[in-house]
Amino acid sequence: MTALLEVIGLSLGFHGVAVLRDVDLAVERGSITGLIGPNGAGKSSLFNTLTGLYRANAGQVRLAGTDITGLSPDRIVARGMVRTFQLARGFPELTVFQHLMLYGRDQPGERLAAAIFGSGSARRREADLAERVFEIARRLRLDHVLDNAVTALSGGQKKLVEIGRALMAEPQIILFDEPMAGVNPSLTDEIASHLVDLNRSGITLLLIEHDMALIKRLCDPVIVLAEGTKLTEGSFGDVAADIRVQEAYLGKRQ
Repeated sequence: MTALLEVIGLSLGFHGVAVLRDVDLAVERGSITGLIGPNGAGKSSLFNTLTGLYRANAGQVRLAGTDITGLSPDRIVARGMVRTFQLARGFPELTVFQHLMLYGRDQPGERLAAAIFGSGSARRREADLAERVFEIARRLRLDHVLDNAVTALSGGQKKLVEIGRALMAEPQIILFDEPMAGVNPSLTDEIASHLVDLNRSGITLLLIEHDMALIKRLCDPVIVLAEGTKLTEGSFGDVAADIRVQEAYLGKRQ
């Protein structure tokens, strides 16, 4: 296997306070890689930096061998890396269908002339995007709520919409930030199954999750972040048995 995502010496700080310190890691193409660590370890900050929301103070991010350090979020998405958020939000006035359409690649409406006057190619692209929405909605079992406002959905359904929005961008890799947060336990297994299916379809996954049973079930390898730096990496069994990982979560023994 080869690395799809490479992080080299990544550092981030705010007002002199270090958040990430010389982070080195690689995510192999085709893997489901887990990213774990105690609260405040820097996991979400790492995601924000990888996807262009934060600008690193030092280091490099490479996607499929290409340096994407410092690119804007939209350009990173166009290169094939998409992320989800812990809190699934939506536009109050838009339906599930409209939300998914917004995230389609090569939107004709993003070009002023096409938005105002329309064209045959624009209409064909809109039709293609709509068909993709229906396909993704069926895949995620959201087809029965396509006309519902996203704000009217359950927490689990909102998470599925987040997955759907990521898929509309046709990604190589998806960074999932706690996909089970706020989800009814009855939907946890369904979302986990969707993640496995996404991976089997060729999408690489990097997954932050505090549910260690889920990490054990889905992820290999597992990367541990603590105090803004990479602590260790290996199978779930290996990292769970590492005394440094136990101390990071539970504190050092006196």
